[in-house]
Amino acid sequence: MLNGEKLIQRPLRWGMIGGGRTGQVGYKHRTGALRDNTAYQLVCGAFDLDAERGRDFGQNLGVPSERLYDDYKALIAAEAQREDGVEVLSIATPNFTHFEITKACLEAGIHVICEKPLFFTVAECEEVAKLAQEKGLIVGVTYGFTGHPLVHQMAAMVKKGLLGEIRIVDMQYSHGFNAGDDTDAGEAVKWRTNPLTAGPTFVLGDIGTHLYYLSEVVMPELKIEKLLCDRKAFIPSRAPLEDHATVLMHYNNGARGRLWVSSVNAGNMGSQRYRFVGSKASIEWSDAHPDQLIYEVQGEPNQVLHHGMPYLEEESLAVDRMGALHTEGLGDSWANIYLWIAQAIDAKQRGDEAFLATHHYPGIEAGTEGVRWLENCVRSADAGAAWVDFE
Repeated sequence: MLNGEKLIQRPLRWGMIGGGRTGQVGYKHRTGALRDNTAYQLVCGAFDLDAERGRDFGQNLGVPSERLYDDYKALIAAEAQREDGVEVLSIATPNFTHFEITKACLEAGIHVICEKPLFFTVAECEEVAKLAQEKGLIVGVTYGFTGHPLVHQMAAMVKKGLLGEIRIVDMQYSHGFNAGDDTDAGEAVKWRTNPLTAGPTFVLGDIGTHLYYLSEVVMPELKIEKLLCDRKAFIPSRAPLEDHATVLMHYNNGARGRLWVSSVNAGNMGSQRYRFVGSKASIEWSDAHPDQLIYEVQGEPNQVLHHGMPYLEEESLAVDRMGALHTEGLGDSWANIYLWIAQAIDAKQRGDEAFLATHHYPGIEAGTEGVRWLENCVRSADAGAAWVDFE
């Protein structure tokens, strides 16, 4: 069980690019990073395109005024001159800026934690992966839902063979907050539905990549061989990007998968659901009830497994924070993600490659595979929802 004790020698000097007062994800990053004051210390930031608003916001967070910057370029240049300069920066900006800012950070010797989808293309991911390797730096990706303890319970059960051979994978992430048109939409919606700023997808990249990465965590041995993607913009102004999509997948063991994402599921307040069906049993988990895992063994009564209980696998108990009596939430999941990335950065700084070889965290490889999945989805959809070999 995690209880906030230090797992690295000292907190990392951490800053943020983006994630200011009007952003949708900045607080999630700060909640994750600062949940354990033994992992990160917020020392600087360029929080907003509006520099004055960003400085005011940073001061209200308690960041020293001399370490609040107009933009990321000024931040990197100034922090590089300090003996106590920033060590890791979180990038919580629109998609089209990720590649440029990540490269600038790495070239300055700064580790990166970046929002997803990581970049627009696999080629960009591979370029950054090469640069990070040359510089000896870590790139983490905030797939923030996979820090939930019961996600790792599912992974352990699959690994132990408790489900038998996986046959069916069924995943959903939907909400209704974009069911209306974008006439009065805020900037956070507008950039997500513009190909120039969002990239080649809307909901597939914004929420679908969470589903895809979580499935990789639960069943890492299964690989997609081919997929079919059908996507649609129910609000015409969002085309060619989609606000609804269905993806069918064939896996290398013969399993079949279905994934659907939507931001026009009118009336739905937002939910993820995962069901993994094997030859012996099935498991089902939803972030709406993150403390419960449904376990159904063929021919036996259904079971509801609860987080934090001693009958769970060690992989789940090791990342539990609240204990069985109290419900774990999204903040706890993000805190685990940030802690795992901090441990990776600490190991990289110490040259502990043996630790990194077995340490789990969402890194550049996870970000790359998410972009690869998106490229294949777009290729299929653009071909008229055709089956395509996964490349």
